Amino acid sequence: MNTQPDSLQFDLEPIDARRFAELCGQFNEHLKHIENRLGIRVSNRGQSFTLSGEDEPVQTGKELIERLYAETAENTHLTPEMVHLLLQESGMEPQIVEEEQDIVIRTRKGLVRPRGKNQQQYVKTITSNDINFGIGPAGTGKTYLAVACAVQALEQEEIQRILLVRPAVEAGEKLGFLPGDLSQKIDPYLRPLYDALYEMLGFDRVTRLIEKNVIEVAPLAYMRGRTLNNAYIILDESQNTTMEQMKMFLTRIGFGSTAVITGDITQVDLPRNVRSGLRHAMEVLEGVPGIGMTQFSSRDVVRHPLVQRIVEAYDRHDQLTSATEQNSVNKSHAGKGSHN
Repeated sequence: MNTQPDSLQFDLEPIDARRFAELCGQFNEHLKHIENRLGIRVSNRGQSFTLSGEDEPVQTGKELIERLYAETAENTHLTPEMVHLLLQESGMEPQIVEEEQDIVIRTRKGLVRPRGKNQQQYVKTITSNDINFGIGPAGTGKTYLAVACAVQALEQEEIQRILLVRPAVEAGEKLGFLPGDLSQKIDPYLRPLYDALYEMLGFDRVTRLIEKNVIEVAPLAYMRGRTLNNAYIILDESQNTTMEQMKMFLTRIGFGSTAVITGDITQVDLPRNVRSGLRHAMEVLEGVPGIGMTQFSSRDVVRHPLVQRIVEAYDRHDQLTSATEQNSVNKSHAGKGSHN
């Protein structure tokens, strides 16, 4: 029965503790998935459920919960994949649930609080979408917050492993002259991610998790052919991926996984004739449901104030250079036209 215009209450029968546990999932993961996907609130006491939100998503949520409960009658073990597929069948587009309370990321070593509107929106987007892009200049916290979200998910057993991925692109230095195999050559470039992990989990625990392959360092080239389920994947420096590499990476994502792709399109180290996969993905995937994009600017820099000024100075220089080059091209075309 309807208790108020935006709320729907119903009971599930017959009462069965095992089936309720299957329906909710570990740590209520199935109900949280429904909440995030439909943009509604789900609360229950035993067999009594209350759904709050807009009419159509609430009705869809009720039908989905009843269908999932019916699935448990035959001792069926509900998985995130089953919930996901039933949500897909519902035809409802993913929606973001707005959180009114302060956004806090909990790690073993303490709390991480996003600063400013863009950082808060970034974390909201990460928790609401399976694939997320954090795009902006250095010092905006996009990589650090991605690692914090991954650590929280691992600590809460929402995922089974964390993968740190980076394209093997030479950024001024020649990788071939560095000692070790490709993974060892990439490790120094992943130092910001390692430092964040050490800060949030402690050096000894990170070392043990790496030994157990719970935390894995994977050069982008090693991702081909893999399907990653129940994992948190962070692709750092993604501006240095090609279009083919970016498509390959994005199609590795499996059930129960979250991917965060970070990058700065102003610092591309690819050859001049190769287009950045990050820039291409921003155009192709804009507005695709289930994919979040957060754009940071120099105002979001949380490092030394001088870093913000440096970023702004380079932006002004790039704009001035582009305008000058465009004027030269226009004058060249105008000159040719006058001779015809």
